Amino acid sequence: MQHRIFIAINLPEEIKKELENLEKETAELFPQETSRGLVRWIKKDNLHITLLFLGFLKEEDIPQICQIVKEISKIQTIFSLEFKKVLYGPPNKIPPRLVWVELGKNRELTGLVEKLKQKVEETGILRKIEKTRLQRYALHCGQGEFSPHITLGRIKTWQWRRIEPEERPDIGKDISLNFQVHSIEVMESQLKRSGAEYTVLESAPLSNPGKL
Repeated sequence: MQHRIFIAINLPEEIKKELENLEKETAELFPQETSRGLVRWIKKDNLHITLLFLGFLKEEDIPQICQIVKEISKIQTIFSLEFKKVLYGPPNKIPPRLVWVELGKNRELTGLVEKLKQKVEETGILRKIEKTRLQRYALHCGQGEFSPHITLGRIKTWQWRRIEPEERPDIGKDISLNFQVHSIEVMESQLKRSGAEYTVLESAPLSNPGKL
């Protein structure tokens, strides 16, 4: 049996509520007659930051991924992130595929992703299936490198093309939401008709120097 696995940062409840409010505000900018079918908005409880998408893994490979995450979390200290802007994504992609919230540049986050990528590559697990899946998240962002964001909604391309260009809303909005990252998670995604359902398989707390 195979499982659709990714490594992510989950969000505090208060941040999820703020993002949910941003979803509602953004949805109101779209033409009413097309807004329901145009964008599939992400449920509040499913909002997260994907660090590394691994694709379908065999059940026996998952413990090794969990172990990697636990090892890296021990040397990664707690750090802060800031959400900067609501916009279409990926950048410069026409038609856009997503409505997302962009994160500010952050060395700790970039370094964490690079550590995870390197360790997963060293295991050879992905070579058993398709190594290019390690890059799938970056390609999904339309870029060759990690582009941290949170997806608020997925746009149906054919519906987007039905909207007259002058009626396509400018959703760009500067925001400032800050929170601390205290853990990273190994997640499983199950795709269902009602949307994706996520399960936390491993939650690894980051190092807290203040408690040493």
